[in-house]
Amino acid sequence: MIEQLSEDWRILLKEELTKAYFIGLQDKVNVAYEEALIYPPIEKIFSAFNLCSLENVKVVLIGQDPYHGNGQANGLSFSVSNGIAHPPSLKNILKEINQDLGFEIPKSGNLEAWAKQGVLLLNATLTVEEGKAGSHQKIGWEKFTNAVISELSIQKSGLVFLLWGGFAKGKAKFIKGANHLVLQTGHPSPLSANRGYWFGNKHFSQANTFLLKNNKVPVDWSLVD
Repeated sequence: MIEQLSEDWRILLKEELTKAYFIGLQDKVNVAYEEALIYPPIEKIFSAFNLCSLENVKVVLIGQDPYHGNGQANGLSFSVSNGIAHPPSLKNILKEINQDLGFEIPKSGNLEAWAKQGVLLLNATLTVEEGKAGSHQKIGWEKFTNAVISELSIQKSGLVFLLWGGFAKGKAKFIKGANHLVLQTGHPSPLSANRGYWFGNKHFSQANTFLLKNNKVPVDWSLVD
């Protein structure tokens, strides 16, 4: 499994990847793929890393675990494969971009274009069994992704962290240093958004303003079809 992770990330995380818990995690995940239907496809487990090189990372958007419906998960938090209907949270994300920046809501909910610009779309748990949300939590993924957040914040400067909802906000303690922008708000799910905890956060414009101030290229959030 780990051989699918690109070399730049393997170098950053070399100590973590040799720890006993991670070796055990690999074994559990490999067995799971043999015994059940697991998402995303095994070759896309590390897509968030492989599409967003370590050198290019400038925004970290933290999700919880992959979508557990057929054909949805593509290894990027909140993203779905081309041709798949927008899940409720993604609908609200795209609506907020429309309100914040004026971009039209795209037909595709595939967020690969963000990843290629330096947005690390990181789920805390990288795999899930079909139809069983959270089924691969507490098997080691969270420990790994917490280490990713910590190492990134130590090694990089001027990052934007987008923490949406209580679960993501809980990751703030792993962000080291004071030179990053940490934006927190409610989760984009309808339950939160309909109570007034999502819309109007303007995180996308705030992120780009911060990036420009730090002499970085802003993200094109438009997802042009």
